Amino acid sequence: MLRIGSAVQRCCAGVTRRELLQVGSLGVLGLSLADLLRLRAIGAATPGPVRSVIVLWLWGGPSHIDTFDMKPAAPEEYRGPWTPTRTSVPGIQICELLPRLARLAHRYAILRSLHHQSNDHGVAGTIGLTGSMSGAVTLGGLTAGGAARPCTGSIVARFNGAGRTGAAAGTALPGFITIGGRLHQGKKPIVGEGGGKLGALYDPFRLEYDPGSGAKAPELVLAADVPAARLEDRRTLLRSLDAADRALEAKRAARALGGFYDQAFSLLTSGPAKTSFDLAREPDRVRDRYGRFRFGQSCLLARRLVEAGVPFVQVNWSAHVEAEEDAGDGGWDMHYRNFEVLQDRHLWMLDQTFSALLEDLAGRGLLESTLIVAMGEFGRSPKINPHAGRDHWEKCYSAVLAGGGVAGGRVIGSSDARGEHPLERPLTPADVAATILDRAGVSIAKLQQFEVQPEGDVIRELF
Repeated sequence: MLRIGSAVQRCCAGVTRRELLQVGSLGVLGLSLADLLRLRAIGAATPGPVRSVIVLWLWGGPSHIDTFDMKPAAPEEYRGPWTPTRTSVPGIQICELLPRLARLAHRYAILRSLHHQSNDHGVAGTIGLTGSMSGAVTLGGLTAGGAARPCTGSIVARFNGAGRTGAAAGTALPGFITIGGRLHQGKKPIVGEGGGKLGALYDPFRLEYDPGSGAKAPELVLAADVPAARLEDRRTLLRSLDAADRALEAKRAARALGGFYDQAFSLLTSGPAKTSFDLAREPDRVRDRYGRFRFGQSCLLARRLVEAGVPFVQVNWSAHVEAEEDAGDGGWDMHYRNFEVLQDRHLWMLDQTFSALLEDLAGRGLLESTLIVAMGEFGRSPKINPHAGRDHWEKCYSAVLAGGGVAGGRVIGSSDARGEHPLERPLTPADVAATILDRAGVSIAKLQQFEVQPEGDVIRELF
């Protein structure tokens, strides 16, 4: 409800004739009709909490200016070789190499003013996955100390996992699953993929998809000579050890590890749990629609997992940032051959898979209960470098959100004429993290209790 002076206006759908007649009096307060509509939109009730979240982590840093924030009027050394194409929403254009996503623009919103303070993959990855600089390394004068903030997925698993052990409600599956290898830059893994101060119990359970062998959990593969009955014997032994005399802290640690062990045991021996990541149960036409490559099948697996009730699924496009140094789909870090790689591989893959995920979730009635966030750790330099590539650019980049109550067909924020800096409504990864936690229904009171409250603000315009 919006109160202006003694007048009370309803903050719900529709602008009444009485409200329109009162707009003239708003000028006295310095408010226009646009201001009234904006305030009403912000004051409107947001939809209820979502059931699941899917994060498509585009590791390496996709070029915003070649995807969702094109600048056709910029100088040639900025704009690149492609033209914008019209979408299903008048006034919104994206790259011509994303035709399927263009037809679905009414289903998603674009953030065009994301920014932060680091152009290092590792630091930026920590910022993006946690929504915080806490725990990031010192680099180039950028310093943040203290223990790493938990990954946003770990926080959701902590508060939305059944029994507070990370298991998804009604299944033997964890509350936070990452599909793809551990993120790294060079040989160094990044900070911020796990539970941080919440503890290792809320690290993601990791699945990996290989086009040749299918989905697997590398850490839970039973040796050929270890049948389930023998595993049960080992489980019993572990429980008996818990009864032994030991220090209180050691017992607490054992209980946490016991929770891990119980979860692992269920995944290895429970038929319903194992079938959740068995893609052979999907029709060929569905698998073909997602794409018979790693990212495509990983996103199909993500759909199966949220269908089974997993609260948070993260799909890593690749484990390594470099486009040429990761087997399979490669990362988005394109200092060289940016346009060649985008055209030959990355953009058609993203277009096919992301659009399939949106249509599939919508067709199954799961889109409104599933929030999807597609983003990388930063964007790429608007100005093309001498190697026909684009370099790291943390000063302005884009992300796409869909489902989970997001009002599609809109753009939040804008960049300047060359895509170098935010022009309107600057946003940060902390704002994205706050939005995810809000949509997941995790209360601020609970977050404050564990000192993991978001450092940003919910992006209300999305709803």
